[in-house]
Amino acid sequence: MDLIHQALEFEKAKMSHMSTSDRVEASREAKRLILALNEVYKKNKDAKIMEIMKELTAKKKKIEQRLKGRPDQFL
Repeated sequence: MDLIHQALEFEKAKMSHMSTSDRVEASREAKRLILALNEVYKKNKDAKIMEIMKELTAKKKKIEQRLKGRPDQFL
């Protein structure tokens, strides 16, 4: 499946030294891939697809955490 191939390529891609707009674009691409894979997963319940979605979600969370920045620590 081409969608799974795209998801695996996205997962392997380096995310260091990205501009803010690149991070926003990567986050949107991750969301698009996750939602598309979810539609496929609903039909055939393949565990491999679920694992790919979990990995993409983890990577998306890291990207979004970097976009939002770290919260200030109050002492």
